[in-house]
Amino acid sequence: MRTEKDSLGEVSLPDEALYGIQSARARDNFALGYKRTNQRLVYAIVKVKKAAALTLAGLGTGARDTEVYGALAVACDRVLAGGADDMFIVDALQGGAGTSTHSNVNEVLSNLALRILGKAPGDYESVHPLDDVNRGQSTNDVYPTALRIAAIELLRDLSGGCAELQEAFQARENEFAGVRKLGRTQLMDAMPITLGLEFGAWAQALGRDRWRLYKVEERLRMVNLGGTAVGLGDSANRKYRFGVIEELRRLTGIGLAAAEYPLDITQNNDVFVEVSGLLKALAVNLIKISHDLRLMNSGPRGGLGEIRLAPLQAGSTIMPGKVNPVIPETVIQAGMRVIANDCAITQAACHGEFELNAFLPLIADCLLESLSLLERAVSLLRTKCIEILEADSGKCAELLDASCAFAAAWVPLLGYDAVSRIVTENKSDPLRVKQALEERAAQRQRL
Repeated sequence: MRTEKDSLGEVSLPDEALYGIQSARARDNFALGYKRTNQRLVYAIVKVKKAAALTLAGLGTGARDTEVYGALAVACDRVLAGGADDMFIVDALQGGAGTSTHSNVNEVLSNLALRILGKAPGDYESVHPLDDVNRGQSTNDVYPTALRIAAIELLRDLSGGCAELQEAFQARENEFAGVRKLGRTQLMDAMPITLGLEFGAWAQALGRDRWRLYKVEERLRMVNLGGTAVGLGDSANRKYRFGVIEELRRLTGIGLAAAEYPLDITQNNDVFVEVSGLLKALAVNLIKISHDLRLMNSGPRGGLGEIRLAPLQAGSTIMPGKVNPVIPETVIQAGMRVIANDCAITQAACHGEFELNAFLPLIADCLLESLSLLERAVSLLRTKCIEILEADSGKCAELLDASCAFAAAWVPLLGYDAVSRIVTENKSDPLRVKQALEERAAQRQRL
């Protein structure tokens, strides 16, 4: 065991631990038993740290800076390769606006760099978590910058998944263009349409979602890195402030730009609310589509049965042969969770007072969870549902023929009231209604 000290006292740590005293205190203080900080956020913070290390190495004044920041850059690479995942021990929900997760990263990188230099963890005289790893930085500019990077990376994955789902809908739109079926409004018989048209409408909705997600990246690219505590750049070298964003842009491949007013970016989190709102819109579309799929698949004898979803697993422990629409149901639940996360993000963003939002960890956890959930949900819906479902054209025709949906086409000729009386008098029997309409039309022609 090794012992680390701070102004609050001492903490004993395992010799092999790459985390330090601040991480251990945070682990114990925020022992909610919820889940650890999202790994994508941790990696994004490490990318910021690597950009800072490379920038500071370039600005270094001596051999020590070259050695220390070179080792820190290597340490960042090892973390990004998954070599220290179990060392990030802080709960996702924490007080302090993300300071504990940031400290956890600082300590891990410091101790890993010490190992690279042949020194023991905890030898902070050689590489200090704050004086070296955190030089020119603050939680208040590193954490939100990292969240923006992680969100953009996940947004791009999600946007690509939406594009693939849209293409899958379009393929089925073309395939089912000739399958005539009954349209429904308020779950009641409406006008005749085709199954292809329904898939086409879903493709249009996904196209809008895809475009919205693509455009919102522009707002996420603005970062306050270099602004340190409140956005004024105190304690950060001017050359560092300009260089670190350029280096981070190179490392991530994202067109990041320095915020024109860093104080705004440090205070306000409305961009995350905006992103979450767009994710909610996507979730709403996915839920609506999934409900339609469940209803169209209902049966096999007592429901609509217009499509057949692929049988994926047994649906009951007591009813043999029962198969449930499990993928649409999974997607619906993922969408519900995203909507709940949006509410939490909205509340958290409302409660940031003055120069910093203390509830950014909740925003980060909910936003990254929503992005990941939707990316997987979109993929599942495409691969395990849309691409492999089948249309039952016979059942579609049967239900269409059993309705009086055709009656609306007679309104321009006979008038709404006349057609309505004919449908009612013939008790909505399609054969009798059709015959009565033809007779009434013939009478009008004779007149």
